[in-house]
This record gives sequence, C-alpha cells and structure tokens, in this order.
Amino acid sequence: MTVGNMEKVEIVNTDSKGRGLKVKQDLLSGDVVFAEPAYAAVVFDNLTHQICHSCFKKQAKLQRCGQCKFAHYCDRTCQKAAWSEHKNECLAIRNYGKPTSETIRLASRILWRMAREGDVVSEDRLSSLKDLQDHVDDLSEEEKTQLASDVEVLRKYWHSNNQHFDSQSISHIFGVINCNGFTISDQRGLQAVGVGLFPNLCLVNHDCWPNCTVILNNGKVELRAIQQIKAGEELTVSYVDFLNLSENRRNQLKNHYYFDCTCEHCAKGIKDDLMQAVKEEDGQKPSDETVKEVIEFSKMTLEKIDKDRSEGRWSKVVKLCRECLKKQEPVLADTNLYQLKFLSLASEVLSYLQQFEEAAEYARKMVEGYQKLYHHNNAQLGMSLMRAGVTHWHAGLIEPGHAMICQANGILLVTHGPTHPITKDLETMRCQTEMELRMFKENEFLYHQMREAALKNQKMHMMAEPAGEYVKELFHRRK
Repeated sequence: MTVGNMEKVEIVNTDSKGRGLKVKQDLLSGDVVFAEPAYAAVVFDNLTHQICHSCFKKQAKLQRCGQCKFAHYCDRTCQKAAWSEHKNECLAIRNYGKPTSETIRLASRILWRMAREGDVVSEDRLSSLKDLQDHVDDLSEEEKTQLASDVEVLRKYWHSNNQHFDSQSISHIFGVINCNGFTISDQRGLQAVGVGLFPNLCLVNHDCWPNCTVILNNGKVELRAIQQIKAGEELTVSYVDFLNLSENRRNQLKNHYYFDCTCEHCAKGIKDDLMQAVKEEDGQKPSDETVKEVIEFSKMTLEKIDKDRSEGRWSKVVKLCRECLKKQEPVLADTNLYQLKFLSLASEVLSYLQQFEEAAEYARKMVEGYQKLYHHNNAQLGMSLMRAGVTHWHAGLIEPGHAMICQANGILLVTHGPTHPITKDLETMRCQTEMELRMFKENEFLYHQMREAALKNQKMHMMAEPAGEYVKELFHRRK
C-alpha cells in the first residue's frame, strides 16, 4: 500500500484525531515527503476566463473550448491534456445550458472519475474517497439545505446516461470537498485561483505549529518537511494562518473543520502574549483604557480601509494607515497583531504607489515582528521577507535589501524547493543584489550615480494593484 511515491509514509490511527499519516524514515528540513497530482480540480467561478483550466496559469489571452464555450486553455497542448477530465463536463454544460458553480463542477469531476476508474486504494493513493471524512452530520441546518440543493442541481447537470451514484454518495463527496477542498494558487503562490481534491493530503492532520508545509509546484502539491522529523512521528500541517490568537484559531477550526484543536500552542496559548503585547517603558505600561481605545480605533480604521481598497482609493488607504500607526506607536508592541496588520497594509500599498523609502521602513518593522511569531521556516515569513527585501532594493537600500532577500531565499528553499518558479525568481534577485552590493561597497558614490542614471532611462513601470498577501489558507471554504 505504500509503494512508489508514498513509500515514506503510512496511515496511523490516533486516539484524538482519527486517521493521520506518520513518517517511516528520518526527514530533514526541505525534504519532500510526497508529491500528489489533483484527483480533480477546477478554476474559481470568477476567474474562468483568466486562468487556464488545465495548468491553472494566468494568461492574458486564452483559447476557449469550441463546444461548451466555457473552458479556457493556454493552447492546444493544455486543451488536449485536459480533455479526459473536460469531456463529460463539456457535454454536461451543453445539455444543462450553462456552467454550474465551482463546487458542483468539482464534485462532478470527482464522481465522473470514480465512475471511470472505481474508488480503490492503489500504490499512489492510501485511502479510498469513501473513507475520507465528510462531516455531513456536523453541518448546520442552513448548510444541509444548501447541500440538498447542490445534490439536486448536480443530478440535473449530469448527462442522463451518467447516473451512477445515489444521493448519499453524492452528499458524501460534497462533504469531503467542504472540509478538504485544497486551495490551488497561481504558479507563484500569490493568488488563489481554484480548488482541488488531493486524497493523500486529506489524511494529514492539523497542528498550529506543524512540522510540514504544503506547496503547489508544477501541477502537484508537495508535502515538505520544515524541520527535522524522526521516523514514527506524525506529519502535520496548519489548516489556518498562525497569526491569530489561539482562541480565534480554535474557533475557526471548529467552525470550518469541525474539530477542537488540542495542539500545544493552543492548549498553552503560546505566543498569545506577544500577539496582544503593549509597549512597556521603565516598567510602565499604558492603561487598559488606553489600549482598548487604540484597539477599537484600529478596528474601525480597518473597516474604512476595506471600503477604500475595494474602490481603489490607495492614497486614502495610506492616509488611514499612517493615522492609525501614529496612534498605535506609543501603545502597541511590535508583535501586536493590529500593528502588524497596518504595517503590512502600509508597506504593500506604498510600494504600489512607488513610495519605496517609506514602504521599506514599514516592511522592516513588519518582518521583525513576524520573525518573533512565526516558525523560522514558515512560508508566509519567507514571502514577507522577500517582499520587504525587494522594497528595500527599490528604495536604494541595497545592504538590508540583499540581507532580507538572502533570508527569504533560505526559507523558500525549504518551503518551496529549488525548482519552484518563485524560488528561481528569488535566486535571480539574490544574484543581482549581491552584484550590486559588491559595487556599493567598492564605491558607494558611483553606485548611487549609476542607479540614478538607470532609473532615469527606465520607463515608468506600474506595479500590480495590491491584492492581499500570500495565500495563507491551506483549504478552500465555500463562501
């Protein structure tokens, strides 16, 4: 059962978490535990005309399927590669008269594949789909009503000759998707573009301070060790971003994945004190009333920023961030979640507006806070260091910029591996900043002269609009 790609792992039954995966041999940081292609995957509803339905890459021009007029592909190569998965879908769309939602499209693809191949354990799949958790019994009444509606739509959507499954089996697949649908990102991990099902990955249990991370690379998810793991240890990943108070993480996990997190960090509230920390000078802390006032002001400002961001009023966003950070500065510590949120927002939007010097200062403070909170090999930390390094580089601060890019490179080599597109880009940046740093140290005046001349001869380049940070959530939840 553990032959081939899955030879490093085996299923283990735990008392508190049910089935999981444990490793059969010692692993080092950066080792790939396994790589798994999607059993089935679909592009999000709002991106069907922008993302290739085969390789999930974003392209300016895509070719659409000539029959259903719905699926879009990079070229004929991608279209041919996707035909076995799209064939039934193409017919269903034409018969139904229109495409359905991403959830129904994904469930349909899963069921069509099960009808073609059966649902059996193989050398590369440790569990059948029917044995995966669906948590259908844990759904709220509203969710059960939505489930019944989805089952009905799927039956109508399917071609009449493909009715192989009863309502209970279809409901089970919807339940599996609900709690195990994996977020598929673009090739650089910066934007969520779709959702897929990866049966082996479904077996990996959660821990808020995990020993593994998951990354999408060349069409497969890779489970990668982020620290040394001894043979016999359970493999874990984090289903949610760590930068939340333990109570909030536990509530999120309970509401979305229907279990109570008992990990050490939640049980002991590890780092909660840092995430809520306030400034202390000469043994004196601000009053509770002052802290409460600043937190409430931060919450109200975030609501205003959300509205301005949605309407592209970036200068207004910057103004609000500056006001709030000024109010936070004498009260909140550098690891406080509210301060980190505003530092991230300010650095991101100022970079977009090409105000790099101010953006660099906020980015520096942000990553210094992150480094005190995140695991040293956390992918989000690596991506944030890369962003901060590039911001410093653009600001002409080559020494700290190069240092941050090197730090990011070290982390992403573990979390993403050397073949991932973003790691390759980062290595190119590292080499470039290393060369510039040598020039800077040899003749600082000449370096700045050459940099200014290069900038004058360069056309104004508008950066992409701020679209939020690196994809943090491992699994996709239906909105």
